[in-house]
Amino acid sequence: MDAKTGEMSGCPFHGNGGTRGLLGRTNRDWWPDSLQLEILTQGGRSADPMGEDFDYREAFNALDYSALKADLLALMTDSQEWWPADYGHYGPFFIRMAWHAAGTYRTGDGRGGAGSGQQRFAPLNSWPDNGNLDKARRLLWPIKQKYGKHISWADLFILTGNVAIESMGGPVFGFGGGRADVFDPETVYWGTEEQWVDTGAETRILPDEGKALENPLAAIQMGLIYVNPEGPGGNPHDDAGMARDMRETFARMAMNDEETVALTAGGHAFGKAHGAKPSDTFGKAPEGENLQTMGFGWLTDADEIGKGHITTSGIEGAWTPNPTQWGGDYFRLLFKYDYELVQSPAGANQWQPINPDPEDMAPDARDPSKKVPTMMTTADMALKRDPEYRKISERFRDDQAALDDAFARAWFKLCHRDMGPKVRYMGPEVPAENLIWQDPIPAGTAPTTTAVNDFKAKVLASGLTVSELVKAAWASASTYRNSDHRGGANGAHIRFDELKNWKANDPAELGKVLAKLDELRGDLSMADAIVLGGAAAIEKAARDGGFNVNVDVTTGRGDALPEHFDAESWEPLEPFADGFRNYLKTKASVKTEDMLIDKANLLGLSMPEMTALVGGLRVLGAVTGNTGHGVLTDKPGVLSNDFFTNLLHMGTAWQVVDESGDEEFVGRCRLKGDEKWRATRTDLVFGANSQLRAVAEVYAENGNEEKFVSDFVKAWKKVMDADRFDISYAKYNN
Repeated sequence: MDAKTGEMSGCPFHGNGGTRGLLGRTNRDWWPDSLQLEILTQGGRSADPMGEDFDYREAFNALDYSALKADLLALMTDSQEWWPADYGHYGPFFIRMAWHAAGTYRTGDGRGGAGSGQQRFAPLNSWPDNGNLDKARRLLWPIKQKYGKHISWADLFILTGNVAIESMGGPVFGFGGGRADVFDPETVYWGTEEQWVDTGAETRILPDEGKALENPLAAIQMGLIYVNPEGPGGNPHDDAGMARDMRETFARMAMNDEETVALTAGGHAFGKAHGAKPSDTFGKAPEGENLQTMGFGWLTDADEIGKGHITTSGIEGAWTPNPTQWGGDYFRLLFKYDYELVQSPAGANQWQPINPDPEDMAPDARDPSKKVPTMMTTADMALKRDPEYRKISERFRDDQAALDDAFARAWFKLCHRDMGPKVRYMGPEVPAENLIWQDPIPAGTAPTTTAVNDFKAKVLASGLTVSELVKAAWASASTYRNSDHRGGANGAHIRFDELKNWKANDPAELGKVLAKLDELRGDLSMADAIVLGGAAAIEKAARDGGFNVNVDVTTGRGDALPEHFDAESWEPLEPFADGFRNYLKTKASVKTEDMLIDKANLLGLSMPEMTALVGGLRVLGAVTGNTGHGVLTDKPGVLSNDFFTNLLHMGTAWQVVDESGDEEFVGRCRLKGDEKWRATRTDLVFGANSQLRAVAEVYAENGNEEKFVSDFVKAWKKVMDADRFDISYAKYNN
């Protein structure tokens, strides 16, 4: 969001530049002495001990789900001496674990979330906001060990949170399994700051200084899941800033005001915050601790844990007098009392009710015979002080059923937002209701081979060009993100004006193509028509180049209905840059070629697949604005390896076009000096970067022309079919 205009910037990694802008600080930066295992995954070697043949969804289907839930329920009150449960109940602890596993999700790039169990690995396992969750995960180990391959850590985190809520009488909307674990840290841009939140880091929003939260980040400071509970930058008196930070960060995690209030109040109905001692009394985070601590961190004593001197957030106390029971006490106390600012034993700012009635005091976490004051954080006080939040809070205070429903739905959304289409959910507790944020798509019907062939023939005789058809299919399918499994060609969302009019899509041209396809499609879905149009164009382009190929993309897609299309939630999917189409909205401080790599990663592409697609799309003329940039061929519209042969031709010298700001280049004949080509950074990088050049050289070699065509078609089909979970997961849900 621009601090002056209030408009959201579509640029990911804004304002940081270079590879640091793409990656931020890496684990090696934070913990230079930690064991470096990357050498063992070089050359395409996997860190996954389960192997390529392991099918987690098949294993999950064989899970004794009821027995697992019973074991989790028993664990809630099975307090361990090595880490005693507050109030004799681990429920609040496990809710926080699940919340923080899911709460890293952000809409900007769909990354984060609970989908792969990343909380087990750095940096998340050592974030200040995740303090002592290493113990929550270790408490689950006996159950994970018992059920083994049939439940992933990623699913177990979320299911445990659900059971925790149920065990304390709270409302649960449902649960969907199917999250497969990974075994190494995923590359996610968490920011560029060199300090964690608890070491004096500055808030990411400073409107007076023109500083706004950069896209795609959602957390307000490095090392937080959401906001600083003490206030912006730790300032408890900035009421407007607190509400601003909450509204912004929750919105970037796909939550509106009502969901924000429901989640905050619902989560804080349980358990307590921990600030028993100053933070300098405990040790390092797990990733930086001594070997003998066996993966534990934040210890108050190197030799023993669980002695009760727990500090995580630094805030101390429970929100309600019944910390292990769902109810309306949170809002009742918030509005019943005036609150005064106090400091916790750890020195954190928090708010305490003035002269609370004895029945509104909370039990001591380890001694139920004692009573202690409840508290509120500055973030909690925003629900009372911000006018919009207050309206919602008062409604929930007066209508417990409304709060029950809102919290259950918001919790379900929090925990499942990154899972993608509902067809990917597994298990007996998947809700029957279709929710708009799941992007529901009616089932399609696969056309006959005759119908497909007839349609392709009509398309090729329609007057639409290869370039136009390929661009339309790419515009539709390339919205897919493997981070949260949103987007893609299924549903034909590209036909809705909000997507069709994205600048990257050349709206006028795309509108013409879609209208013609709609006219010709007959009984085909619009989603199938768009993809088959692209397939027909590529087959023709290959034939014109001397190769007969069958671009056998799958069919049977459905068309999304307007009432199931949430335009606002699709806004973050609009590309700021798409190097595959040589599109850049405006120059950014991060390198344009870095954004190409990021796009390829979100599409799930390998380096050769990305390279083949770029080279093929260029010679097919699939360039936004039809600028000709990167179309390094004398026969555009023909599928050939000309992009690579001409890019790497030693007779061409490349020079920067001065007014382009290092984004546009002209290729001139070394002998005559006449202009031959125009190109961009995302073109020249395939000759300038040594690894990309090595791949490009393969496609430019004599004898590899057919290999290039074959590789391009395979990569194209991968993108076109990336979202076909309705096919790939059908066998698990019958």
